[in-house]
Amino acid sequence: VQLQASGGGLVQPGGSLRLSCAASGRTFSSYVMGWFRQAPGKEREFVTAVSRTVSSTYYADSVKGRFSISRDNAKNTVYLQMNSTKPEDTALYYCAARAGGISFDQRTFPFWGQGTQVTVSS
Repeated sequence: VQLQASGGGLVQPGGSLRLSCAASGRTFSSYVMGWFRQAPGKEREFVTAVSRTVSSTYYADSVKGRFSISRDNAKNTVYLQMNSTKPEDTALYYCAARAGGISFDQRTFPFWGQGTQVTVSS
């Protein structure tokens, strides 16, 4: 599966942004989808993941209550709604896909998008 992330940009603290990740192929619904991010000088970290049937979602503590992941299997797209953004949310955001069960470990995701930059600043 090939992934294409988009929607990044500059947002003021407290603002909102929605990222999208479009997937190629006809088997999108068979993949667990996740979002990860990498801030300057830091390692890439888990942000959120959604199960294949949207029955389960998982969030890093740092974004819980502010970010929301969703997916539209008919459109082969996963979304990351970012609300109440903070300067520490500034990072390159990646979407990723894996077959099998849910995982928070980026090493278990074989498919990655190219990343989209999010900058939270006034």
